Amino acid sequence: MGFANTQLFVIFNLLMLRGYSSSSSQRHFVEHVALFVFGDSLFDPGNNNYINTTTDFQANFWPYGISYFDPPSGRFSDGRLIPDFIAEYAGLPIIPTYLDPRNNEFVYGANFASGGAGALVESHAGFAVDLKTQLQYLYDLEKQFRQNLGDSKTDKLLSNAVYLFSCGGNDYLSPVGNNDSILYPYTHDQYVRMVIGNISEVFKGIHEKGGRKIGITTVAPLACWPSVRAERPGNTCNEELDVITSLHNQQLSKKLVELEEELEGFKYALFDLNTEVSNRMKNPSKYGFKVGDTACCGSGPFGGIYSCGGKRGVTEFDLCDNINDYYFFDSNHNNEVANRQYAELLWDGESSVTAPYNLKELFLPQVTKESF
Repeated sequence: MGFANTQLFVIFNLLMLRGYSSSSSQRHFVEHVALFVFGDSLFDPGNNNYINTTTDFQANFWPYGISYFDPPSGRFSDGRLIPDFIAEYAGLPIIPTYLDPRNNEFVYGANFASGGAGALVESHAGFAVDLKTQLQYLYDLEKQFRQNLGDSKTDKLLSNAVYLFSCGGNDYLSPVGNNDSILYPYTHDQYVRMVIGNISEVFKGIHEKGGRKIGITTVAPLACWPSVRAERPGNTCNEELDVITSLHNQQLSKKLVELEEELEGFKYALFDLNTEVSNRMKNPSKYGFKVGDTACCGSGPFGGIYSCGGKRGVTEFDLCDNINDYYFFDSNHNNEVANRQYAELLWDGESSVTAPYNLKELFLPQVTKESF
């Protein structure tokens, strides 16, 4: 092969590898339904590795990832998270971590989630990427898509895409203290309405860009989290958190119904994570676990001191012998086995668990209620 031909061959292969400029990648935008992920540590694939924060909001050290990732990716678990499995079920590769500077190819979507993030900017402000900023990341990507793909392909990409959310928990955990009301000066209803209002504004922002299909989880039963119980007198559950998270989930369900009526083409899959977590905490053996209320990795009562890995102020911690025996991997996050179970329910669970659509239905390029 001559020198000129060799140059042409190299240039051709480079073009094929660069997602935005290759015809192959452009076809992928049309042929595949992209997945964009927003939220908190339940979905964060390691974005917090690349922001100015503390180890309280990072998980890029041993034993995190021990069951799947070597070295640790920054996921707050022993292995994969719900979005990783959803991508697998949808025939997609693992969705890239948006803030990882090594990633510049978002053919199949992007994961913007940040551990500690809330719907309110004030929740862990300065330590996590809040939901509104995550939405801005999507807007930035949209501009790149339009530059590289043109308007028609970008419109199709965004309208066919699924947008997956885990958000709200940190808005209720971050103000927890010993006050008479953890949300002072707001009433429970006022505070929850602010959280739901911010989430719905992000949904509307996605809708304005052409997005139509939303997947979201309810907030888990935080009141009896190992981390919450470990800090309370008598290691009891926090009843106020129970009231607030229940109110959040009720208002979220109501708001989604309203948005379905208000926004043209808006469709959603609401996964009842709260009930599924409660079931596993109360009856772990039914779901393949032996321990439902204590963390595998941590210290103190219920393993609830957030010391897993020894890099968060407390250097000593315990690590159980069999991670899969424990529903909780650390004091705030479940293990990979549970994440797979949840992903399966979110993907094609019955309407009693995920409704009115499941994600498998939403991943069809065009979906209407009459189709099912």
